[in-house]
Amino acid sequence: MKLSAICVFCGSSPGARPEYLEAARAVGTALAERGIRLIYGGGSVGLMGAAADACLAAGGHVTGVITKRLLGLELGHRGIQSLEVVDSMHARKARMAELSDGFVSLPGGMGTLDELAEILSLAQLQEHQKPSGLLNVSGYYDGLRGFLRHMVSERFLLHEHGEMLLCAESVERLLDQMEAYEPVLAEKWVQRKTSGMG
Repeated sequence: MKLSAICVFCGSSPGARPEYLEAARAVGTALAERGIRLIYGGGSVGLMGAAADACLAAGGHVTGVITKRLLGLELGHRGIQSLEVVDSMHARKARMAELSDGFVSLPGGMGTLDELAEILSLAQLQEHQKPSGLLNVSGYYDGLRGFLRHMVSERFLLHEHGEMLLCAESVERLLDQMEAYEPVLAEKWVQRKTSGMG
């Protein structure tokens, strides 16, 4: 799959471990080196700012999308090539998705989790066929991956849909997986698949 632009979901905080900032910088650098545009939430601080700064430093192109309200709170990045300001979080997520060929989630908080969940839900409903992956820095997403397996075992999620979410500990490995991604075409409904009910 050709990836010309990747949306990165991540925290506006640097987090508790230096590995998180290092990973954000690695993502920005890797995208620039592969000629892939970085699409992100437009902030200049935390993991957001680190990814954008690293991409710029490596000669890459960065587009940020941020709401009017968050422009001041997250200190919108004025050094990137394009900073789009929208009215709402809904519009922000929709615009980032529209601009992107795939999605990478770095460590982050509720906003990152919300973005990741929405993208996966839309993929499950076959609203898009773009790859989504976790950069599992220092095991940050181990708990989430375990919970997804729990959802499968409790028959709220198909195994095929759980497998849509790619995961790697290095950005190069994750990008390789995303480029090789084949969309999952499976019926959403667990009940029909497992019991044969119409």
